[in-house]
Amino acid sequence: MSDNIDQDQEHDDIMYPHVVPFLLVHAGCVAAIWSGVSWQAIAICAVLYWLRMFAIGAGYHRYFSHRAYATSRVFQFLLAFLAQSSAQKSVLWWAAKHRHHHLHSDTEEDVHSPRHKGFVYSHVGWIFHRRHDATDLVKVSDFASYPELMLLHKFEILPALAVAGLCFLIAGWSGLVVGFLWSTVLLYHATFCINSLAHVHGRKRYVTGDDSRNNWLLAVFTMGEGWHNNHHAYQSSARQGFRWWEIDVTYYILMALSWLGIVWDVRMPPEPVLRNEQRLGSRVVRRTAEQLARRFNPENIALAIRSSVHETELSVRDALFLLQHRADLRLANMPTRDQLLAEAQSMFAKTISLDEIVDRAYELLVESVCLLLVVPPPMVGAVAKSQANAGIYLGASPHRLDG
Repeated sequence: MSDNIDQDQEHDDIMYPHVVPFLLVHAGCVAAIWSGVSWQAIAICAVLYWLRMFAIGAGYHRYFSHRAYATSRVFQFLLAFLAQSSAQKSVLWWAAKHRHHHLHSDTEEDVHSPRHKGFVYSHVGWIFHRRHDATDLVKVSDFASYPELMLLHKFEILPALAVAGLCFLIAGWSGLVVGFLWSTVLLYHATFCINSLAHVHGRKRYVTGDDSRNNWLLAVFTMGEGWHNNHHAYQSSARQGFRWWEIDVTYYILMALSWLGIVWDVRMPPEPVLRNEQRLGSRVVRRTAEQLARRFNPENIALAIRSSVHETELSVRDALFLLQHRADLRLANMPTRDQLLAEAQSMFAKTISLDEIVDRAYELLVESVCLLLVVPPPMVGAVAKSQANAGIYLGASPHRLDG
């Protein structure tokens, strides 16, 4: 019953009036049947796609969200205007949501995590939920102080209307439909695929505590944004293709602009990051350890230990002591640290912080098992709920190791 209530609340939270323009843009693409498809309109579509994709990657993302380089106030405005011509809301809204995403990537607090909300929601559904409509200007206070950016924030659709009008003036209805609408829809889904597909399909070079992946195909269509695992490993870098063969056209253009003096202070990943020799931060270690601990079932372990108490002279108190102080000793179904290490090596990419991850995961698993041993059975559900909120799940795991 509660599941149905939650689904109804999610359903009621959708801002349906906001969905209509989005759907109309998609439906408008079909109007090419009547407007015709001219070579001029196709050229406009191609130019607008790549030009605005650069503005999305270099503007919305690498500049306004991560400050990966510096530029003048004039070029900052041009980037914002061009980015917003893609009809993906204001640069302040976009950057605020993206900074929030990095703080909570693939946790329950993430605004678009396929792991927690599913692929469709992370791809497009989250945009139309009421709780994501407001802009947290505190998160983007470094840019909210510019009156011209606040003006664009207030009239966020104005750049898109201006570009649409220009397309109509140049090539008529075909220019509007094929040139503007087609390229806008392509931009929507290429961008959205980074939030959804790049957290589901691809390869992980770095341990980042989330599901970010490198996807070469997405990198091609997004001018370099598909190297998403690289980006999550070092977010403030203007370069996201860390290897010579990882094509990152946005970065190439930014370097060309830096030679012309239009941008400067272009930030690069440090050598330890490129060599994958950087020590992970405490937040990444914690989240990764939680992922590792969830591969084991503490309820089964606690049940096995309780059963062994009746078969041997070992008491629950003795079991608790061994769990907390002797990781080298083995209890029934309790994985050793070496087993956690082996599992971690199979789960995660190479990192010099692997021992820290394993030690933390072992601590979390021991804490969970100890709680289940000392708490009376009627209270297990309450403990499980409190532990789940902390990131450790006491219920059945989709993948279990039983010693």
